[in-house]
Amino acid sequence: MKQLRIGVLAGSFIVAGVLAWAGARLWDSVGTLPSVPVAAPIVLALIATVLLATALSMRSRLQAQRDREPGAKGVDPMVAARAVVLGQASAYVAALVGGMYGGFGLFLVVDGLDFGARQRQGVYALLAVLAAGLVIAAAIFLERVLKLPDDEEDPHSPAL
Repeated sequence: MKQLRIGVLAGSFIVAGVLAWAGARLWDSVGTLPSVPVAAPIVLALIATVLLATALSMRSRLQAQRDREPGAKGVDPMVAARAVVLGQASAYVAALVGGMYGGFGLFLVVDGLDFGARQRQGVYALLAVLAAGLVIAAAIFLERVLKLPDDEEDPHSPAL
């Protein structure tokens, strides 16, 4: 399984942001903009919390297993693999969603936040971008916790 790449996440964020900004400009010229749901940053923050709790739980279980504590509960490899896949998928989706809300928020800022409703929408969009960043950070932390150590080459093995 390949590790998360910050460049791919950043590229996804930027592309989604540009498309959302252009879409918001087009939509605003035709009619009224859709609103940013209040639940958007809340849901993203909950996902980040779940990923962080999973990472901390797995890290403590792996540490107990390494220290050979009596009664230490190990980590099932399939559970660890599923957790990493969940973290990676969450990071990619958070990059896209964060970019979308970032582009939408940028449009609101450029257009002017002098209206009460638009100002509130801009704040919700900013909070969604920050929460998406937390999801990405938690996913990277989870991936680092569950990363297998690199195999060291045996100096006595014959070179191929």
